[in-house]
This record gives sequence, structure tokens and C-alpha cells, in this order.
Amino acid sequence: MGQVLSRSCSNCGGLFEPDCRNRKRQVSCSSAECRRAMKAARQRRWLDKAENKNYFIGPEHVERVREWRSHHPGYWKREGVKKRAPLQDAHMSQVVEKAADLKTPLQDALSNQSIVLIGLIAQISGFTLQDDMASTFANLLRIGRDILSMAEVSLNDSKTFNRSGARKTDSQTV
Repeated sequence: MGQVLSRSCSNCGGLFEPDCRNRKRQVSCSSAECRRAMKAARQRRWLDKAENKNYFIGPEHVERVREWRSHHPGYWKREGVKKRAPLQDAHMSQVVEKAADLKTPLQDALSNQSIVLIGLIAQISGFTLQDDMASTFANLLRIGRDILSMAEVSLNDSKTFNRSGARKTDSQTV
């Protein structure tokens, strides 16, 4: 067999062993960066040739591309790509009732407020375990109490002030 000689890459300068099928012409290593640089150099050399200056410009080239596309229909479409099977097992889908099919009015359906509240907290927080939801529930409970206590204070304050903003006294009549 022939002797394998290492060559110096024309792009990065590192040593590489050329592919046996392309040994005489290969001048760069197979790293991604060197392949990109060599492709860019090939494209520059091709575009620098006089016959390639206007290769993509003009009506004759538009017609050439149209003719090629007519001979290669669907070339740009990804028809051959197959979807991979999911990792989990297939499951039976459940039938969801439409809102119009519900026999009970919405007020009665929402009578289970605690269940709706738990579902809402799970949806917002992203947690589904009770231990994880406990801190979120405690924070929401504290915020709700703060809001209700502020509303209570503002109601009490509105009773002690008249419309002009002055504090009502016992001597003033309403």
C-alpha cells in the first residue's frame, strides 16, 4: 500500500492526513472552520471569472432557472423527511364537551370555587404538586387579605369625610 503523508492545511496551518479518494487535490483539513473558509474561497474564485459575472442576472438566466424548476418539481420541498415516533406510548384521546353541550348554567358549574382556584394557581405557577403550590397559595392569600383590608380602610375613611374632603364632625348635618 501507499504511504500516507501528512499535509499542512492551507487555512489553519495544522497537519492533516488527506482523504485517500481525494489525496492529490485536498489542501485543507476537515474542520468546520476550514471547510467554510475553503468554500468561501471557491465561491470568490468562481465569481471572479468573467463568464460568471452576470450568471444570475438577465432574462435568459431567469428562463434557465424556470426551465430547471419545471424539470425538478418539488426540489425545494422536504417531502422525504419522516417524523420520528414519539418516545411515550400512544394514549386514547378524551372527548371534551363543548360549552354549548353543558346542561348546567355557568353559575352552577363555578360553584366549586376551591377547585377552580387550585386549577388557576396550577396554571399560573406551573406547579401541580400540593407541596409546590402551598407557598404560591399562601402568597396569594396574603395579597388577597391585604387588598380586602385596604378596601375596608377606604370604606371607613369615606364615611368619615364629606364630599369636599373635610372631615365630618358630629355638629355637621348630613
